[in-house]
This record gives sequence, C-alpha cells and structure tokens, in this order.
Amino acid sequence: MTLTPLNPALGGTFAPPVMEARRWLDGVVFPPERPLINVSQAAPVDSPPEGLRRAIAEAALNDPAAHLYGPVLGNSELRAEVAAQWSLAYGGEIAADQVAITQGCNQAFCAVTATLAGAGDEIILPTPWYFNHKMWLDMAGIKAVPLATGAGLLPDPAAAAALIGPRTRAIVLVSPNNPGGVEYPAALVRAFLELARARGIALILDETYRDFDAREGAPHDLFADPDWDDSFIHLYSFSKAYRLTGHRVGALITSRSRMAEVEKFLDTVAICPGQLGQIGALWGMRNLRDWVAGERAEILARRAAMETGFTALEGWKMLGCGAYFAYVEHPSALPSPEFARRLVREAGVLTLPGTMFMPETDPAGQRQLRIAFANIDRDGIATLMQRLASVTF
Repeated sequence: MTLTPLNPALGGTFAPPVMEARRWLDGVVFPPERPLINVSQAAPVDSPPEGLRRAIAEAALNDPAAHLYGPVLGNSELRAEVAAQWSLAYGGEIAADQVAITQGCNQAFCAVTATLAGAGDEIILPTPWYFNHKMWLDMAGIKAVPLATGAGLLPDPAAAAALIGPRTRAIVLVSPNNPGGVEYPAALVRAFLELARARGIALILDETYRDFDAREGAPHDLFADPDWDDSFIHLYSFSKAYRLTGHRVGALITSRSRMAEVEKFLDTVAICPGQLGQIGALWGMRNLRDWVAGERAEILARRAAMETGFTALEGWKMLGCGAYFAYVEHPSALPSPEFARRLVREAGVLTLPGTMFMPETDPAGQRQLRIAFANIDRDGIATLMQRLASVTF
C-alpha cells in the first residue's frame, strides 16, 4: 500500500506522554485493597463549585449568544476582568486589549510562539521541560534549545545567555514549574526579562499554577515595569483554579501589536474560545476568591505532606516540590521508563518518567520521575509513601 505524505515534523514528534502512560494500565488488575494511585497528570478530577456550574447551566439554557461564535480574542468582560485583577495583583498596568482568551493555556503557548518563530528558528526551554511545549516546537519545525537547570531546578540567566544565537526568538519559563514544582524567585524572573530585553528576544512566562504559589503577594514585578510589553509575554490557565479543564479556557497577555498577530492564529485554528467555559471563568473570577484560597491552602498542605514523606524514603531524593508537582530521583538501577512501568504492576502507582521531560541525550532523565500529587489527599499521599518505601526493584 502506498501511504499518503506525512509531515516529517509531525511524524518526528514524540507521542503524548500522558496517553502513553495510560496504556501501561492495559491488562493490569488492581485489587480492591490496593487501588491504583494515579499521579501521572496534573488536572482537577472534581467538578467546579455548584455556583459556577449553575452559571454555565443558566447561560446554556437562557443565553442564545452562548451558543454562537464570539469574539476571536475572547469575551470582552472576561478580558477586562483579567486585566483589572492582574493589574491589582501585580502592581502594574494591563489593558483589556492586551489580554486574549484562548482554548486552554496550551493554545496560548502555540499562538504566541507562532507569532515569534518559524521553521529553523530557536526557542530556549529550561530542562526538565513541559513536554507539550517541546511537542509544539517540534511540530512547527522550531528548534527547542535545552537549558539545563542547576541546584533546586533553577535556570541560570548566564547559561541562557550563552545559548542565544542569531535565530533565538524567545526564552520560556514556567513558574511554579511543571514538571519541577519549583517557584522561581522574583529576582531571577527579572534577570531573565533583562536578558531578553538586552538581546532583542521575548520572555514567555507560563503561570498556569500561579494560584497555588506558596508565596504571598505578587510572585514577580514584571508587570510593574512600564515597558513590560516590549519583551514580556504572560500565559495563564483557568483550568486548575476553577476546575474547568474540560472547558479549555486559558489566557495570554502581550503587547497590542503582537495581539494583532495572535488574532490571526486564533481565528484560523479555533475562530473563538468556547463561550460556556468563558462564562464560567468570569463567574469564578468574580465570586470564588475565598474558595480558590481554600483550594490553595489544601494544595499547600499536600505539598507539605509530600516533603515530609520523602524525608523518610531511603534512597529517594526530592529535587523540587510545589503547586501540583514533585520531581524526584528514584533509587533503582533501572532506567526511569522501565521503573515507572514496574511501579504500575508491582506498586499500583502510575507516574511519569523523567525521560518524558528531558532531551534524549540527557542521562539525568533516566533517574527521575514526576509525581503529580494534587489529585490525592493527605491520606493518599501517606499510602503513596508506603508503596514507594516497599519498592525493591
């Protein structure tokens, strides 16, 4: 049989890691007394609060416009709400027309990088990286340049500067980090902005997990810079704070001139973000401040349980922990992909190996795992520690 042509960039992109890991469950039976502990994906599994669900339901039943195309750049009220709340939270000035609503934060990343780089260009990603960022760059023919992180999984601006070449278009940071969990100090984020500005490239900061940052107040001062939009691009997701994963609602904040290019991308791939999800996000922003604070407190308590639990695990090493994730070194001589698959069969734990977050040439990934602990409570974390402690392979 003659195959139709395949885009080599897409064909050379690795398979979705979460879907690959789920296939490890095929044929495995988990007894009732030892059910699967799934720490492979960072996504809320519970429904949004009732008030938010009612707001969506009311719109679905009674608002005809909720079922029509909306503005390409998103609901004007939601854009204005983001601008107002972010301006207050970060001590800066953000206008509604500098905000776009997207079909999830992944689409925000795709849209922004499409305005910055084309095939053959380069974007710097600290490692371990968020695999969907790497996948999109591969699909687009953009070279992902790995920036190894040091102690505490913190990237070094000087090391990044040495990687900037004539085709470098941006540096991407994620804080709190996925997969590492670490929160980047404000001074470090500022140093990366100054580097990007000095070298004429963009700084993309993905703050999907900002609502679960352990620090009080603004995590950085970039929006307080009156010229922030010359180099800085901010990404956000409503999925985690308001449990809207299935509705796909994200946001990006950038300059007005770049927003005109973003609009071209979004109009082509989605026409507009989903109306009902945006209605839910707006209602959540206006009504769920205290509820989100409670969710944050619970996540921070689970983080503390993870940190305490790992201090008692012989041979294991925690490299980073925060927001939804712990990033750890395992004690086995097995490479992490094989170790992770055996954890499913022999410990009833599904997690992701570090090789899914690292270049193939980096041996560190063979010793590392990402544990997405946000979906298990403190009792579940205690059980997880017991199972990891029992591992002998």
